[in-house]
Amino acid sequence: MISREPTLERLAQAEALLLAPFGLSDAHLSAALQTIAAHRIDDADLYFQSTRHEGWSLEEGIVKSGSFSIDQGVGVRAVAGEKTAFAYSDDISEAALQDAARTVRTIAAAGQSRRVKVGVKSTVSPSRVLYAPTDPITTLDSTQKVALLEKVERLARAKDPRIVQVMAGVAAEYDVVLVARADGTRAADVRPLVRLSVTVIAEQTVGGVVRREVGTGGGGGRFGLGYFRDAVIEAYVDQAVNAALTNLEARAAPAGAMSVVLGPGWPGVLLHEAIGHGLEGDFNRKGSSAFSGRIGQRVGAKGVTVLDDGTLPDRRGSLNVDDEGQATQRTVLIEDGILKGYIQDALNARLMGVKQTGNGRRESYAHVPMPRMTNTYMLPGTLAKDEIVAGLKRGLYATNFGGGQVDITSGKFVFSTSEAFWVENGKIQYPVKGATLIGSGPDCLTRVSMIGNDLELDTGVGSCGKEGQTVPVGVGQPTLRIDGLTVGGTA
Repeated sequence: MISREPTLERLAQAEALLLAPFGLSDAHLSAALQTIAAHRIDDADLYFQSTRHEGWSLEEGIVKSGSFSIDQGVGVRAVAGEKTAFAYSDDISEAALQDAARTVRTIAAAGQSRRVKVGVKSTVSPSRVLYAPTDPITTLDSTQKVALLEKVERLARAKDPRIVQVMAGVAAEYDVVLVARADGTRAADVRPLVRLSVTVIAEQTVGGVVRREVGTGGGGGRFGLGYFRDAVIEAYVDQAVNAALTNLEARAAPAGAMSVVLGPGWPGVLLHEAIGHGLEGDFNRKGSSAFSGRIGQRVGAKGVTVLDDGTLPDRRGSLNVDDEGQATQRTVLIEDGILKGYIQDALNARLMGVKQTGNGRRESYAHVPMPRMTNTYMLPGTLAKDEIVAGLKRGLYATNFGGGQVDITSGKFVFSTSEAFWVENGKIQYPVKGATLIGSGPDCLTRVSMIGNDLELDTGVGSCGKEGQTVPVGVGQPTLRIDGLTVGGTA
């Protein structure tokens, strides 16, 4: 059996799903792009997408809800100077395509753009194979999906009698996209995505007072539902149960300026929010980021190296190509404390006179692309976690986070811990609740004093919101010590 090169195979799959059933061919795509380019533009593209999503949820031992949805359509974009015209339709047809093309070409304004020659010969965008082009919805049947959720509940309740409620959910998505650009570039991707989530409530009564705490766990990535084997499920359940039971014993958190040790993995969400968003190209082109105009300057302590990497196999934030047809890449943003570059899509890269980084992302065909993170993480250092914690005289050891907010312009952030411990003289004393980290992203990078050798990526649960659009992302970091952070507490 002779197989096609994977990039061509994905393109064939996308054309079979998104073009052929509607009587469209590459010639129709070129004709629509030529309609747009009749006026002066700098760029144009067509983005076809079909997404199937299925979800199941369990509560009180019963699968109480299930959902299935199909969404498909095409987005048409024209760019002139800094201006973008965008139209979309859930009707994939030649008529809808031409109507959208005529709508967006009115963007052109004299002197602000150039005439773009539409590529007559199609060229395939180079890419890689980071995940199998599988439909995860079909990797387990309905009975198996229900059994998976029931297993989660049994395991959680068996861990401790104080677990009084278990909620679990499993979701699978099959996403196929096709990008046609004005220069003749054609790109496609077939994107599986799954996630299993676990939430437990623990309860205990002390001195007649009932106390309840919540713990969460879960993960996923770009593969089939068969990934959730017994060992994986048990790890997620342990994570949720341990968090809930730990918080049952938690005391009020101290407040004030202190050293804080951040655990590996998911605590990298602070890096994502407080640093990553400030390194996105649109904020820096407009001068609204705390990192604007600082390329080549020191923005962090020595040893601090931050990457955005969309090429990690099977990761939630990874893509073979971004939503503009550009191959994703491994981008060094900060190297040994020195700012090296920004995260770029096509528009902002062109306006800033730099190369794209494969970070043009959009929530769906009904949204415009913008520079967005993929998997953002800090590289490890040389110190053991125990050594970092042992060096803490009085401070906080935060191993998990809930929600947070950040101001891009100032870099100031507020993050709530969901699992943290008070440390004195290098020894963990007791868990604390209600601790909030307050600081500035650019400032806290300079306060990193110890970097662990235990880099971890999150388990595959991250979603990032920006300007009303949500996309899957990954985060990660090793254990870090940051000195002089302000901790808001309840003690």
